[in-house]
Amino acid sequence: MSTRRGDLAKIHIAKKQLCLDNDTYREMLLNITGRRSSAALTAIQRAAVLRHLAKAGFSAKKRTYPGRPANMNHPEKGKMLKKVEALLSEANRPWSYANGMAKRMFGVDQVQWLKPRQLHKLVAALMTDARRHGRRTV
Repeated sequence: MSTRRGDLAKIHIAKKQLCLDNDTYREMLLNITGRRSSAALTAIQRAAVLRHLAKAGFSAKKRTYPGRPANMNHPEKGKMLKKVEALLSEANRPWSYANGMAKRMFGVDQVQWLKPRQLHKLVAALMTDARRHGRRTV
């Protein structure tokens, strides 16, 4: 990703993270750079906007998810592992919760070691739990 595209992506992520409506966002750009569109900003202006957004509380650091399996991009299991992650995230539960379910349901210590058929059953159990507690099933 080019620096310009990366900067613009960060600016728009910050806009969303800080819950800025469009009018407030454009006013902020106008006050800092004299322009109403981030597409028209120079590299120096983009840096100034990013500094301002950082002072306002924007953090561009990626969140880590402890216990996340290493094989998230596995050709057969990747989609199901990502579904498990989404359901865990929606429920504010750690990967250790899914590992415990895998242990109880299949006698397997880690979710990453489950077979595709077992992963489908685990996802079904997580979706049942989500519906029971009124959460999204992603």
